[in-house]
Amino acid sequence: MLYLDTSVLVCALTNEADTEKVQAWLAGQVARELQISDWVVTEFSSALSIKLRTGQMGAEHRAASLAVFTRLAAETLDVLPVERASFRRAAGFADQPALNLRAGDALHLALCADTGAKLCTLDRRLSEAAPQVGVETVLL
Repeated sequence: MLYLDTSVLVCALTNEADTEKVQAWLAGQVARELQISDWVVTEFSSALSIKLRTGQMGAEHRAASLAVFTRLAAETLDVLPVERASFRRAAGFADQPALNLRAGDALHLALCADTGAKLCTLDRRLSEAAPQVGVETVLL
């Protein structure tokens, strides 16, 4: 299984430098082998709101991107619930200063560790921390 962190989906569904590359990569994947979590749902909405507030996208583009994401999550992606044990594992990862993890990134890693999924990300810092906690990574 491949776990998509928020950076992959934001890039794929908005206009960023690597959008075409990420869309092509996603098109080559088996849909039902792609996972996200309820946390990705939260982060995706937050990222689009930030893009709107900072003028990186308009309200119509935000609404369209959110609609496509919602449809993907419902029809194509396996959405994992975030259990209490994952939060505890994430706290353990975040408690390691050398990993340089933000809370949300630690939670992505914990979910991958819990499920054995490979993390797919555009975040270099996150991809560097992943092997240190036993998570395989695809850096796009």
